[in-house]
Amino acid sequence: MLRFDVPQVWSNVIRLEAFLTAAVAALALALNLPWLMALLVALGLVRGFVGHHRCPSHYAWKALMLRLNCAGKLEDAGAKMFANKVLFIASSVSLALFLSGSNLWMVPATMLVIFATLEWAFSFCAACWAYGAWYKKFPPAGA
Repeated sequence: MLRFDVPQVWSNVIRLEAFLTAAVAALALALNLPWLMALLVALGLVRGFVGHHRCPSHYAWKALMLRLNCAGKLEDAGAKMFANKVLFIASSVSLALFLSGSNLWMVPATMLVIFATLEWAFSFCAACWAYGAWYKKFPPAGA
């Protein structure tokens, strides 16, 4: 479902954010620093539930990439907001597992590395694909 109530997002800015997500999750795993997942919780919360246009880091990356003339093309923000909701949930689960003393915190962190890498390296957003498939199968009323 297209979201016309939020501004569109630049494709390469989203890919940069996916790279940073993969890097933070990979660092958390490599250095055994699960507290780094709290950063991803915060980013997923703001970008997924409030919107990219209200996220300070997104705004900074967008300004930089527009200045460098490498922001890419505009895309619908709805699917990207859904992907960030998934980021929020996965990183929250990872952090909660760590706080409960479980080493299973590494599973959602690893999944974030995998799926964020698919986005930045190949422009394949699995959450966006699921978002589109859901709305094809179950279109909103009146569509």
